[in-house]
Amino acid sequence: RDFSNGYLVAEILSCYYPGDIQRRAYGNGSSLAAKLSNWSRLRRFFAKQKLGLAEEVIDGTIHCKPGAAEILVQDIYSRLTNRQLKSIQDRETDFTDYYYQAQLPMAARSTTSQAIKNNIKLTEIMIEPSVNVNRQKVNAIINMHMRMRMQEREEDPREY
Repeated sequence: RDFSNGYLVAEILSCYYPGDIQRRAYGNGSSLAAKLSNWSRLRRFFAKQKLGLAEEVIDGTIHCKPGAAEILVQDIYSRLTNRQLKSIQDRETDFTDYYYQAQLPMAARSTTSQAIKNNIKLTEIMIEPSVNVNRQKVNAIINMHMRMRMQEREEDPREY
């Protein structure tokens, strides 16, 4: 949550680019408006400096998706210092709870309804008011959940 409003990112970048990033221009609020305002400034800065951070990681950080802030900090560190860190995420960027659910015993895994609640944040819906876009997100989560359940049944048919 600490990185979701972009204030700490601006603070880090102000050490490397003191003339371009001024901390007083960034608010340390937790409202969606404060987050979007700060990240809008940071996105313009990233484009100007050609830092090329992935939008998916930035959006994941804004919406407090698990692992997004860590990937963002690692990526910024690598770009600012020209050093590579051991990757904290070996698989492709995926901010769903799929990998977490796969580690749980079958009886402890989420229901379809809980999977939707776990994987879509209210701030995502507020930013994208289009019903069709949000319906697509929900359908993707339902499809992921159903694929996982079908795979469970194939792996252990005696349970069903």
